[in-house]
This record gives sequence, C-alpha cells and structure tokens, in this order.
Amino acid sequence: MEAKAYVLIEAESGRIADVLAALRALAGMTAVDAVTGPYDIIATVQTPDPRNIGRLVMNEIHSVEGIKRTVTCMVIG
Repeated sequence: MEAKAYVLIEAESGRIADVLAALRALAGMTAVDAVTGPYDIIATVQTPDPRNIGRLVMNEIHSVEGIKRTVTCMVIG
C-alpha cells in the first residue's frame, strides 16, 4: 500500500520560486503547489513505504535552501 503525506512548507521571503523548482525535481513528489495562507507551499509526497516519507522529508526536503519550516501531515485513509 502506498503511503501519502502533505508537507506544508514555509519559505524564506523571495525564495518561493526557487524552492518550488527544487522540490519539483525531487523523486517522490506527486505535486508541489504555491498556496495562500499561513504556508507558502504544499507538497504531496507518495512512496511505497511509509518510512520513506520521513527520510524524504528529513534528507531531501530539509536540505532545500530557502525552506524555513515544514509540517508533515500523513494521510490516514
């Protein structure tokens, strides 16, 4: 069963376009969208193994320059 999560991302001022481009280049991303509201970007992540979502967020997403903060919301249904 595939594991899916939404990663809510707050980016540094003026860096949203750079962050969007970097995230869209990462494997495992099914959608990366700029949004309005308290977060700047919502990324949809899907992997075969739920543990890979944590690894992807910690190792890949957090290494993207311009990201200030993330919140990961696992899909449960």
